[in-house]
Amino acid sequence: MPRGKLPARESVCDLLEPVMRKDKKQLIGDEIGDEQIKLFLDFEPYDATSPSLHKLIKAYRGLRINDFERFLVFFREAGHDFDGKEEHGNDFIALIKDQRNADEYIELIEKARS
Repeated sequence: MPRGKLPARESVCDLLEPVMRKDKKQLIGDEIGDEQIKLFLDFEPYDATSPSLHKLIKAYRGLRINDFERFLVFFREAGHDFDGKEEHGNDFIALIKDQRNADEYIELIEKARS
């Protein structure tokens, strides 16, 4: 190898991708039931975050998009607030808008608000 040239390295992601995809399929599995989705309504914040916002964030982090859409029906039925804010005044959309898959979730929240 010529002096000063480094060999091209594979990305760690390139090496793990086949394993990650296989694991992802195992994690996703079957659709979860309504009772499991409703468990996300039980989460309570430990800070000044609105309880409604805390529940939305937990569901966003823990549910696939289709399950999150189902969660929003239960969320509304339970009388929770789609406009809850955290201690710095940010709502759900403000907190997730920069994340890679946020657009679909934001669309669902905006639809649920109307």
